[in-house]
Amino acid sequence: MSGIHISNGDLSADLPHNTNIGGGAHSAPGHAEIAPGEIAIGVVIGRASEYFDFFVYAMASVLVFPSVFFPFEQRLEGTLYAFVIFAFAFLARPFGTVIFMAIQRRHGREVKLTLALFVLGISTAGIAFLPTYEHLGFAAIVLLSFLRIGQGIALGGSWDGLPSLLALNAPKNKRGWYAALGQLGAPVGFMIAGGLFAYLLSDLTTEEFLDWGWRYPFYVAFAINVVALFARLRLVSTPEYARLLNERELEPTGAVEMVRSQGRNLIIGALAALASYALFHLVTVFPLSWITLYSLRPLSEFMVIQVIGAAIMALGVVVSGLIADRFGRRTTLGATAILIAALSAFIPTLMNGGDVGQDTFILIGFGLLGLSYGQAAGAVTANFPAKYRYTGAALTSDLSWLVGAGFAPLVALGLSAHFGLAYVSFYLLSGAVCSLAALSLNRALEIRD
Repeated sequence: MSGIHISNGDLSADLPHNTNIGGGAHSAPGHAEIAPGEIAIGVVIGRASEYFDFFVYAMASVLVFPSVFFPFEQRLEGTLYAFVIFAFAFLARPFGTVIFMAIQRRHGREVKLTLALFVLGISTAGIAFLPTYEHLGFAAIVLLSFLRIGQGIALGGSWDGLPSLLALNAPKNKRGWYAALGQLGAPVGFMIAGGLFAYLLSDLTTEEFLDWGWRYPFYVAFAINVVALFARLRLVSTPEYARLLNERELEPTGAVEMVRSQGRNLIIGALAALASYALFHLVTVFPLSWITLYSLRPLSEFMVIQVIGAAIMALGVVVSGLIADRFGRRTTLGATAILIAALSAFIPTLMNGGDVGQDTFILIGFGLLGLSYGQAAGAVTANFPAKYRYTGAALTSDLSWLVGAGFAPLVALGLSAHFGLAYVSFYLLSGAVCSLAALSLNRALEIRD
């Protein structure tokens, strides 16, 4: 295999020989040094805004869209249709990455990031102002689909390279820690989105919520994206960051060349964290839809439990960094995949176990998600030679989301509704098995090559 391979989670094994890997960010003479902590702040700001936008749409797919865009269907079928449109963003995301990588090669990363977040903002604001099926008919569903595709394309294009830069500039003995910090955006985004929807559900009548209340989180998402745009542009446009990105060879490469040269690494990278990405939606979106359809439990109360779970996830993300620095990222991912496989066996019992069982599943599930997701990003991207790392990390993430999470709410709800919750267990178990197989294959390839 081309390039030098990772060993026990070492993210710097394939760096050029003239790079400094022992003490964090370095500086050329006459340049200010940039600490990994500064990069981590930029990563968290960017990812938190993206995840807030992401979860606002996901929650609306359960709480709102079946009623306002699919009123002609039963609640189950309307939710399944909403989940089909939800998946469009994950299908569009790799195309967005390829398109905006080409824009970056021609016009620079500042132009690319500005355009991507502009498209994301327009798509999000468009959903906030979108007329419902009652007012626009089937055209409303078509417009929702196009706006969702726009969100996916924009998310693919919003890759700024900061997570890879953070991994490469972290001190050698703290790479797991800094990788985990970059993943905190997910629980933070969920807590804000979940808290906002829980408040609206408890404070508004059903009529008020479905009439205008659901649009408010999309307005907030648009405003947060604007703030995040300027924060991230301020980071990536400075000479110091541009110099570091260039020194680390974090520049885009052509998609065709990337697939031809690094196809094997893309596939292994996409599957290595599949357990984490599958669990991601099975504790966030799917349970919310299941409770909506099959439980009399107040949704606002259940969402508060999910917000608490997200706080546990944040703690798990931080702990994963400490564990990974001691035992290695691959070992951490493998161990959490085994724990996720064990959890899968209890899904029917816990989800059918009333409030206590459901809360137990949510809290344990979020805890395991934090431990696994904290090290999921770029799990094996050090397999990529430096020339391909920037594009490889982006496409690996896109494919992981597509294969592991894009259709998870649709598949899980469809299986549980028609065949029972046991099939959701098999679905999650398959993700854990794929992760273990990919991690084992990656190790075997390293030893062979």
